[in-house]
Amino acid sequence: MLHLKKSAPLALGIALLAGTSAMAQQRTLNYYADFDPIPLAAFEALIADFEAANPDIDVVLQNFDHEGYKTAIRNFLTTDAPDLANWYAGNRMAPFVNSGQFMDVSDVWADNGLDESLGSAIASMTIDGKQWGVPYTYYQWGIYFNKTAYEQVGAEVPTTYDEFVANCELFAAADIDCLTTGTSALWPGAGIFDYLNLRTNGYEYHMALTSGDVAWTDDGVRETFAQWARIQPYITENHAAIDWQDAATLLVQGRAANYVMGNFAVGVFKDGGMTDETLGFMPFPTINPDVARAEEAPTDTIHIPAGATNVEDAKTFLAFVAQADVQTKLNEALGQLPINSGSTVGSDPFITAGFELLSTTPGGIAQFFDRDAPAEMAKLGMEGFQEFMVIPDNLDDILARLEQARERIYQ
Repeated sequence: MLHLKKSAPLALGIALLAGTSAMAQQRTLNYYADFDPIPLAAFEALIADFEAANPDIDVVLQNFDHEGYKTAIRNFLTTDAPDLANWYAGNRMAPFVNSGQFMDVSDVWADNGLDESLGSAIASMTIDGKQWGVPYTYYQWGIYFNKTAYEQVGAEVPTTYDEFVANCELFAAADIDCLTTGTSALWPGAGIFDYLNLRTNGYEYHMALTSGDVAWTDDGVRETFAQWARIQPYITENHAAIDWQDAATLLVQGRAANYVMGNFAVGVFKDGGMTDETLGFMPFPTINPDVARAEEAPTDTIHIPAGATNVEDAKTFLAFVAQADVQTKLNEALGQLPINSGSTVGSDPFITAGFELLSTTPGGIAQFFDRDAPAEMAKLGMEGFQEFMVIPDNLDDILARLEQARERIYQ
């Protein structure tokens, strides 16, 4: 039976119940997470299914608020580790891997063929050749575009960046912003940077940059900004003064043609009046054809802390969550994408396009700049991205400041 633990008194009550003969026959899995209401309901259903399939295992879920969890995880991994803990893929999990606080679960991957079924996310779950958790959901980023604007100027949907830049000239001639964004909250600009860097230099380089192993003055970074400079004149001019929803309105109204954004924005576009007939989606186009296509897809994951007491059953739970049918049902409730390539998705064209995009990417899955980089570096980086889009001539100063920050932050 699922127990949702919210307080110490309730935990005490559960402990007392565990003393009864009925509970004594069961093994307990303590699971810590930070779910909002919709994901919480989805996981309660998943846990019920798991317990039905494993009646001798009792899952006790303790749910934290998001901000509280960020602090709590650093404490409980050290002092009183649960058997399972939610976190994130990529460099966000690296500190806990490097400190020995997450357990190597490569055997779960090997025993269940997850290198194939979860292959699109394996790079973001791998450190030192080992896997350190299991991913269960993600959502795609890419370019959402106004089909009517494309028809108005006679532009074709591009597959290469050269074609995209050429389209920008067509849109500019029609007084349409080729690319819109709203960077008053900084993070939307990071999506543009991530894709430009992934398409220019590839996943491994991008991860090395956000890990502090590549200098911001490196030629590869400069080439990324050189590609950005090609479209900078065509980006919504007052982006620094507007938020991402304001920019979405420009796309809805046809005053902008393209928007680098995550799939969560589809609801905003449609609330504004767009339909499947007027809203389109495309992968970010190819810049360097020698670089394997990588995608931006924030990924949520489950890990076994190194201090877990019921490791065997925790691995059974990870294998269960990785199953295609389990991820199908879970993500239908979440309104997001399953990672298992054998899962199915509904008929929504944007969910379908995202599933195809992410389940076939050969180059890896990035988590987004402010997840892949430490918080201070992420903030300074995003400030620099915004400044570059406003004053591109400041590039040398921007990169010098970011390099000074890298040398200090990653010590």
